[in-house]
Amino acid sequence: MKLNNIKLPKWNFWNFGGLFFFYFLIWAVVLAFLPIWLKEEAGLDASHTGLVFSAISLIALCYQPFFGVISDKLGFRKNLFWFVVIVALFMGPFFTFLFIPLLQYNIWVGAIIGGIYLSAVFQGGVGVVEAYIERASRASSIEYGRVRLFGSIAGATATLIGGMMYLYNPISIFWFASCSAAILGILLHTAKVDPSASAAGVPADSNEASSEITKERVFSIFKLKNFWFLSLLIVGTASVYDVFDQQFPNYYNQFFASPDLGTQRFSELVSLQTAIEAILMIFMPFIINKIGAKNGLLLFGLLTFVRIFGTAIATDTVSLSLLRLIAAVEMPLLLVSIFKYITSVFDIRLSATIYLLAFNFAKQAAIVVFSSIAGNMYTSIGFQNTYYFLSAIVLLITVISIFGLSNDKNKREPVGSVTPKQNKERMVAMPKV
Repeated sequence: MKLNNIKLPKWNFWNFGGLFFFYFLIWAVVLAFLPIWLKEEAGLDASHTGLVFSAISLIALCYQPFFGVISDKLGFRKNLFWFVVIVALFMGPFFTFLFIPLLQYNIWVGAIIGGIYLSAVFQGGVGVVEAYIERASRASSIEYGRVRLFGSIAGATATLIGGMMYLYNPISIFWFASCSAAILGILLHTAKVDPSASAAGVPADSNEASSEITKERVFSIFKLKNFWFLSLLIVGTASVYDVFDQQFPNYYNQFFASPDLGTQRFSELVSLQTAIEAILMIFMPFIINKIGAKNGLLLFGLLTFVRIFGTAIATDTVSLSLLRLIAAVEMPLLLVSIFKYITSVFDIRLSATIYLLAFNFAKQAAIVVFSSIAGNMYTSIGFQNTYYFLSAIVLLITVISIFGLSNDKNKREPVGSVTPKQNKERMVAMPKV
């Protein structure tokens, strides 16, 4: 028995890590080359390509609230995860036989159907994948950040093999995604969770978990001041982080003799960033356990401010490259801190709902708004002045969050140590309904 207790967490670590690896391998391979494929293979211009991505983002906003509630109702059941996997299995057939005819028939019809399909796997489905693995890892006494590093490794792997596959045959990357989804399904089928389930704050009986997630309890989330301050922090930092990164390569290229050289150097820089990010993912859970999840989120905001403001005043490629590498610290900070904060401060049974609303939904909605604003500002006042504006937003929201967010350090328990009694005490964060 003792030997089995030693082996189970070890297998779970590789199993959950494999789930992250193959999911984000699909993510990185498809989304990295989707803009190029839409232009070169589907024949779309920049405005129509933007329409497709807007459809993906907007439709994802419709998925996320429902996916969050359903994930919490399912507990450890894999139904919703299986939905994401099965949809991803059809990536190859969808791009080979369906997507281009739809786009050629009517750009709006193609964009909407493509948005429904792709957002179910990616912008909508990512919350399902992350929330399930975080909960299952916690139940198995495994640090989430250490299995999440496999996602970073997948990004680096996709960078290496995606370009070669696309040059050989553009459609091959989508069939590669389908094959990866098949392996993802095998790993999901073999994934096991600690049957006691109390470590994750979810009843072992899935029907019991479902009965506890009522409509009143879900809507009571919106009465929590801490929920709104967390959403504000994500809107003012993580959303701006993504908006800043959208056109940073174009700004970076301006410092090189030719755009091709700039693109090559930026690709090398991103590969280095991804490698550093994967290494830091190993140590980040230990760091967050020491400093607290709230401080981790605030540090993410501070580093985001430094990177954006520093980029505005940088005058050479070395400075810009060093500032870009700060992102290798930012992402592990955010990914580990957000889950630790949610599971420490809020009702654990609603962790997926809160994550998809306060993080994914708030972030995606803000990106839709900020992207348009930033794009117009780049044209009217230039990159540097826009970066000053974006950095000011990040700094202001981070300072507000110092006073707005609750302190999690006194509430936080080591992974896997939450007892039912402790879980009830933690639920004071939820108002009576």
